[in-house]
Amino acid sequence: MPKTTPKLQPTSPSTTATPRRVLLKLSGEAFCTVGGFGIDREELRVIAEEIKSARENGAEIAVVVGGGNIIRGAELAKQGDIPQSTADYMGMLGTVINGVALKEMLETVGVPTRLMSAIEIRAVAEPFIRGRALRHLEKGRVVIMAAGTGNPFFTTDSCAALRASELECDLLLKATKVDGVYTADPKKDPTATKYDTLSYAQAIDQRLGVMDLTALAMCEERNIPVLVFDFWQRGNIRRVIDGDESIGTRLS
Repeated sequence: MPKTTPKLQPTSPSTTATPRRVLLKLSGEAFCTVGGFGIDREELRVIAEEIKSARENGAEIAVVVGGGNIIRGAELAKQGDIPQSTADYMGMLGTVINGVALKEMLETVGVPTRLMSAIEIRAVAEPFIRGRALRHLEKGRVVIMAAGTGNPFFTTDSCAALRASELECDLLLKATKVDGVYTADPKKDPTATKYDTLSYAQAIDQRLGVMDLTALAMCEERNIPVLVFDFWQRGNIRRVIDGDESIGTRLS
C-alpha cells in the first residue's frame, strides 16, 4: 500500500498558519446539486454562508468561479462544430452567470462584495483591474473574479493561480468533492492513500490531477501554497483560515 508523503516544513512566510489574504477557487459544480445543472438556491446560500463565516476573523477573501454547471467549453469543442476558442469564451460567460449569482447571495447574507470580470460586461461587473481589486480587499469586501483570464485555452485553475499571484495571496484554496489529494482515485482504488503534503514537483511528475500544469507551475514559481480540501464539509474554509492544518492536502 502506498505510504503518505512525509509532511514538508514551511519554507517561506507565505505558509503561515493564519493567512491574511486567500483566494478561493470554486468549480461550477459547487453551485448545483451532485450531478445537477444550473444554479441551486440552497447550494448558493451554503457557499455564501461559508464565505461569510470564513471572513469573520478578518481575512481578505478573493474568489475565482468556474462555470461547468452552465456550460463546459472543452466538452462542447470536442463535438467538432464550434472552435475551442469560441467554446472557451462561452464557458467564460458561464462563470459570469455564477459570479453574478454569488455576489447577490453574499450581499443578501450581509457580505459586501464586488464582481470583477476579465471580459468587459459593465452592466453586471467591473472590469478586472489589479489595483482596484486590492483596494476592495483592503476595505473588507469579498472580490469575485469571473471570465477566467479573459483568454481562450486557459482553465479557471490557471486563472486562480494568476489572480493569487497578482493579488499577493498567502494561500490558494482549491475546493473539491474529496478531502484532499490521493495516490489514486479513492472511489476506484480501495488502497489509495491521502497525501497530507506534496511538493509541486511531485504533483507534476506523478500527474495527480490537482490542477493543470500551467497553474501548478505558476504557483511553484510564485511560491504560493495550495490547499486542496473538501468544500462540502461545512466550516472547512473557516477552519483553514483559523489555522487548522489537519484539513486537506497542502502543496508547497
